[in-house]
Amino acid sequence: MTGSVSLVSQVARMARLTASAMLNLALPRVCVSCARAVDDSDRGLVCGRCWSRVQRLPEPQCDRCGHPTAGRACRWCEQLPVFVRAARSYCWMPGGAASAIIHALKYDGWPAVGRDVGSRLARLAWPRDVVEERAMLIPVPLAAARARERGFNQSERMARELALHWGIPVADDVLTRGRATGTQTRMTPGERLRNVAGAFHTTAERTRLRGLHVIIVDDVVTTGATLNACALALHQSGARIISYVTFGRAPAIGDRCSPQE
Repeated sequence: MTGSVSLVSQVARMARLTASAMLNLALPRVCVSCARAVDDSDRGLVCGRCWSRVQRLPEPQCDRCGHPTAGRACRWCEQLPVFVRAARSYCWMPGGAASAIIHALKYDGWPAVGRDVGSRLARLAWPRDVVEERAMLIPVPLAAARARERGFNQSERMARELALHWGIPVADDVLTRGRATGTQTRMTPGERLRNVAGAFHTTAERTRLRGLHVIIVDDVVTTGATLNACALALHQSGARIISYVTFGRAPAIGDRCSPQE
């Protein structure tokens, strides 16, 4: 009986492999980032070549904010409020493969890329107290009009995958964006602060957040203005301490980054 079951399993496996091969011949899988053919070993929507070209933040890094220090005193921490415990980012942005991956996620209609990004965020190292205390993931919300246009929130998709690795809940109903803030790509740090001031509000009762260490999730951080505005709203609504996690991070003045491909 055992031999018969084993034979059936082998036949079923061969049938699946054959069907997969025929499907790949008829409809070859391509990377949503670079449009090249995807190898069978690539399980996600982004190929291994693109992931290998993503420029990771180098060591050594600040223990608090995760910014590369090159052996010098960290200055990136200066922009973080006192109630923000830690921040981590996976790679440099903008430019190169990292920007192409996020573009596919946000603008090309591939929300499943959020799973690939979230699984990378799960590999980041954190201080022990953050690992022990983190209780909730909160994605940065989109404005209502942008959410309707896109059909999903890229930060929420990333957070959902990260939550599976960390074993904590995602709360996408805690923060709201009261008004559209527009793109901040060409704004100065001061303009970014004014742009997001008062833009975020909490909808949760204080008892839901009281005493918690929550993690805000976003796709990229530049000056931290958006994340800081979200953190302020959460802190004022009872969260004891906040940390940040993003896929990309913009280099600060003085950072040494290799040219992006």
